[in-house]
Amino acid sequence: MTEAILLVGGRGTRLRPLTVHTPKPMVPAAGVPFLTHQLARARAAGVEHIVLATSYLAEVFEPYFGDGSSLGLHLEYVTEEEPLGTGGAIRNVASRLHSGPDEPVLIFNGDILTGLDIPALVSTHETTGADVSLHLTRVEDPRAFGLVPTDSTGRVTAFLEKPQTPEEIVTDQINAGAYVFRRSVIDTIPEGRPVSVERETFPELLATGAHLQGMVDSTYWLDLGTPQAFVRGSADLVLGRAPSPAVPGRCGDRLVLPTATVAPDAKLTGGTVVCEGARIGEGARISGSTILAGAVVEPGAVVTDSLVGLAARIGEHTILTGAVIGDGATVGPDNELRDGVRIWCDAHIPAGALRFSSDQ
Repeated sequence: MTEAILLVGGRGTRLRPLTVHTPKPMVPAAGVPFLTHQLARARAAGVEHIVLATSYLAEVFEPYFGDGSSLGLHLEYVTEEEPLGTGGAIRNVASRLHSGPDEPVLIFNGDILTGLDIPALVSTHETTGADVSLHLTRVEDPRAFGLVPTDSTGRVTAFLEKPQTPEEIVTDQINAGAYVFRRSVIDTIPEGRPVSVERETFPELLATGAHLQGMVDSTYWLDLGTPQAFVRGSADLVLGRAPSPAVPGRCGDRLVLPTATVAPDAKLTGGTVVCEGARIGEGARISGSTILAGAVVEPGAVVTDSLVGLAARIGEHTILTGAVIGDGATVGPDNELRDGVRIWCDAHIPAGALRFSSDQ
């Protein structure tokens, strides 16, 4: 099958503090860096050569994945000196591709968890003779996304950025962040400057009569751009709702990695992940959450739909609901944090400092 480009250069600003020390694709989901799931799914679809377009904290990727041989892949790394956007990043790695001018090149955004049928997208591209083929998915509320209407044959007719009025919402189909490019099309992207494929490349191709084909695939799809979405995606991988051959264990209510310790009476449910070296105390209840390596959840704490960062500590009887605790942070006993609260890396919250009354 074809080769691929993975766009992993984003700063992950919406995911902070998770991305202060770790690039977004390397934040663990279901016990391994999220990028591992994308690489494993590409390999399972027959892809053998992948070029990673890196930028933010670029030095983290190669020491972890090396040449990709452990995953059955040949990996190469290209680092942007200045952020170039999606289109600029694609053009920046073009010299590392081996495909001929008319051959297909897969391109993936590094923050999308999806069950996309990759061979079907490539087959659609080849059978329709498209210049670019796009994975499209349907969403109930498309206002936060770019709309991609198609005709009866699936050919793309327009790109509509984030509609706000009912009249502007002409379809529920959105760009799902995976593409197949004819290799020669990549060379038409301007070199050495920021380019957005969504706002510049695709509309310009459409305006010049190029064939852009859409393939609607309504399997699992989730943009992991926010901490809440990331936690949910990790839980869905553990529960088996999102497919990945890279989950390090059997799917189920919980995933406890080697060297983690969990008290016999602690309760872990809802796709909870407890990473290496983490410790869960007596009577703790954890649901739908990710506890990263070396973190400690003390006895009686209740953690729901939250992420606890590397080596962070959650005190006795503290309650977390929809919270994100940064690496190395400490939340003392008898606190209650909920509704999207984020605690920065290495912060210290004293005992009982943050509480919500039951009627709030």
